[in-house]
Amino acid sequence: MIQPTSLKDPKLEKLKEALLDWINGTLKAEHIVVQSLDEDLYDGLVLHHLLAHLAGVRLSLEEVALSGSAQIRKLEAVLRELDKRLDERRSDSRWDVSRIHKKDLLATLHLLVAMATRFQPDLALPSDVKVQVLVTEVRGKGIHCDVQTEVLTGGSSNEENPSSTKGGADPVEQLLKLDPHKVAAAKKAMADFVNRSLASLGLRVSDVDKQFSDGVILLLLIGQLEGFFVPLCEFSLTPVNAEEMLRNVTFALSLLAHAGLEVPSVQPQDVVAQDVGATLNVLYALFRKHARQDEKTSVEFL
Repeated sequence: MIQPTSLKDPKLEKLKEALLDWINGTLKAEHIVVQSLDEDLYDGLVLHHLLAHLAGVRLSLEEVALSGSAQIRKLEAVLRELDKRLDERRSDSRWDVSRIHKKDLLATLHLLVAMATRFQPDLALPSDVKVQVLVTEVRGKGIHCDVQTEVLTGGSSNEENPSSTKGGADPVEQLLKLDPHKVAAAKKAMADFVNRSLASLGLRVSDVDKQFSDGVILLLLIGQLEGFFVPLCEFSLTPVNAEEMLRNVTFALSLLAHAGLEVPSVQPQDVVAQDVGATLNVLYALFRKHARQDEKTSVEFL
């Protein structure tokens, strides 16, 4: 299930819009209009017409399948033909008949992106679209939940990134190659920025490398800077294991994305593992947006 915060991501909205325009443009001559990727592709009719138009394959199937069993049979036939023509190397089942028929948006998006990539590679889809998904699994007497990142489209080396320098190099990566005293100065500037931001909460950071690994201070910092309250029920205030830390950090990165501060090079597990580069990248994204001008000059070498 796609997390609610990801559903509001502007990049995801652009991807859905691009796919809708592509489908409707492709099927315009057949007077087929798709209004919702969630609702209009589950019965196999649209996918069958796309298969015929894009791959030249028209199956002997009823045009409109009314019953659920008939829709599933139609989907099975259509997806079987599509899978023959899509990336045969995909090792995971990103879509299947059941998920498409149940109007699973994530599975439908994966399928449509694969189709667009295969049949119309020059189609301008938004790059680097990722969503946070909640994965549930029944274990014994309980239900285990985990938050994971699903990549819908790959990144683009030409896309502007707020954490990039004019030459395109990662500023944090370049920083970590400098003399230790310059790295220490940048970390101190980051810590000072964080501490000023969290002063009203009575919190203080002394070790930039380690104190963000459980996600708690990071979530509170994002809330303070972006001007919203993060409900305590939405994250673990006192995480006791790596799983809870990972969930916190994943939630924090989803909030950053919602605020328009993408850090695509950072994975949640890297922050939990106290990877210095990953942690600094997250803090630097916040720093660039919220630091005052006099604070920026203290780390202008970034």
